[in-house]
Amino acid sequence: MDDLDNKLISLLRHDARTPIATIAMTLNISRATAKSRIDRLVGTGVIAGFTIITGSPSDDKSIHAIALIEVGGRSADAVVRSMMGLPQVRSLHTTNGKWDLIAELETADLIEFDDVLRRIRLIEGVSLTETNILLAPKKSKLDR
Repeated sequence: MDDLDNKLISLLRHDARTPIATIAMTLNISRATAKSRIDRLVGTGVIAGFTIITGSPSDDKSIHAIALIEVGGRSADAVVRSMMGLPQVRSLHTTNGKWDLIAELETADLIEFDDVLRRIRLIEGVSLTETNILLAPKKSKLDR
């Protein structure tokens, strides 16, 4: 990765829907160069995917939680792949310390929340979980 790749990733982090033409113009490169750079970054796994961040209206009734996950043995990669297949997982992070993974969860209600926790605990390699429901937000990256 070079400086141009880092600038491109920075633009996409800000808005992953930025058109190729806008990226090219902003970085003073051709559209073909911008497209090939993005394709290469995706192909090599530097960019693992594109996502959206949903806003949370003040009357949002969905359940938000953080799940701390301990993985047994050498099954972390398999657990991550399984977790990424769950649409209720908004983000997934590896970490150090007691827990191996931290997942941010969002469900429509407590019934769906209970179901996703059950499915996480049934993933082969998950040895222990601790889940905390997030209550009232005090500060959010989305607050501007």
